[in-house]
Amino acid sequence: MLHDMMPGTEEQLNKEMTTAYVGIDPTADSLHIGHLVGVMMLKHLQEAGHRPIVLIGGATGMIGDPSGKSLERNLLDEEAIKHNMACIKKQLEKFLDFDSDAPNAAIMVNNYDWMKDFSFLSFIRDIGKHITVNYMMSKDSVKKRIAGEDREGMSFTEFSYQLVQGTDFLHLYQAYDCKLQMGGSDQWGNITTGSELIKRKLGKEAFALTCPLITKADGGKFGKTESGNVWLDPEKTSPYKFYQFWLNCSDTDAEKYIKIFTLLDPERITDLITQHNEAPHLRLLQKELAKELTIRVHSQEDYDAAVEASTLLFGNSTTDNLKHVPFEMLLSVFEGVPQASVSAEILKQGIGIVDFLSETTGFFPSKGEVRRSLKENAISINKQKVDENYTITSNDVIDDKLILAQKGKKNYYLVLIG
Repeated sequence: MLHDMMPGTEEQLNKEMTTAYVGIDPTADSLHIGHLVGVMMLKHLQEAGHRPIVLIGGATGMIGDPSGKSLERNLLDEEAIKHNMACIKKQLEKFLDFDSDAPNAAIMVNNYDWMKDFSFLSFIRDIGKHITVNYMMSKDSVKKRIAGEDREGMSFTEFSYQLVQGTDFLHLYQAYDCKLQMGGSDQWGNITTGSELIKRKLGKEAFALTCPLITKADGGKFGKTESGNVWLDPEKTSPYKFYQFWLNCSDTDAEKYIKIFTLLDPERITDLITQHNEAPHLRLLQKELAKELTIRVHSQEDYDAAVEASTLLFGNSTTDNLKHVPFEMLLSVFEGVPQASVSAEILKQGIGIVDFLSETTGFFPSKGEVRRSLKENAISINKQKVDENYTITSNDVIDDKLILAQKGKKNYYLVLIG
């Protein structure tokens, strides 16, 4: 997980309980898995006896970042920031201890609380005079934006971002004795500006530590799927989809991710990698990774349901398996399959299977096609094979909400009962 660190960082961590921080943008009311690298750095820090600070960028989230990955951002009002902070903290509590009496209990702060009091004149007087333009221009992130493909160059707002981030480090150093800032390798320039500001203004030493940017083996962006980010909020990304994301990692990625995103000890990881390489088709690494993260981010119950739900598509599942999977998760599993709505009333009298799959739901274009599939023993209702004499009734409704029809192994049809 280590990419770079300033000389003296390791000695500082070995010397005493050290307070360190990672910054997170409050631009949404949920973290996504791209944030998990920073969160895991804080988790390891706390496990080792040090004190983590999560800095929510209520102020810095309003302006651009010269790393080149974001445009200048929209202004968030205070209410939106407070709401997003509360949601983010709830998710972080699954990783970090905020509430104990331990001296290294985690802290959450919002840089808007101190940045809002700065006037422009006081900022350039108290902060700007300590860092030269030459120093700021020497940063790779700035050089790339000024000399790079982006013809529009770089706004003063974005150029000054490293000073604003440096001010956060200075404030946390003074308020919490915070001596270390951590982040992704693309933040190295901004982080070291903070330690430089502390050195020039206070004559004190502060440190920087970065982790590599996480990528996928195929060069694609980590954490992105066709439908967008993989969120920690179950309303934005269902526990089933979250579980499936990790389960579907390539072997190369799974070997890397299990070291970064889990707390398994090195011996266990080495053992898992050996077992996986002996029988890659069993996907042991992916299964362990998906298990560890789904339980930590969601719950044991969500993990169990996701495993059960996976068997509906990929295993020899039964009606019992179907009954154990929560309705919302079933909808997630069968997202994109043909759906029809049927009134609960008409099921009381019962409908023959041929009429049900053709006229009632429209899943098959004709009764003849239903009959042909039935003769081939290719039709299942709720994972049970049925014949031409089968009648659909209220007894077939799972959880009062749905019936699952299937043709062959791969063609699913979802009947929602209204």
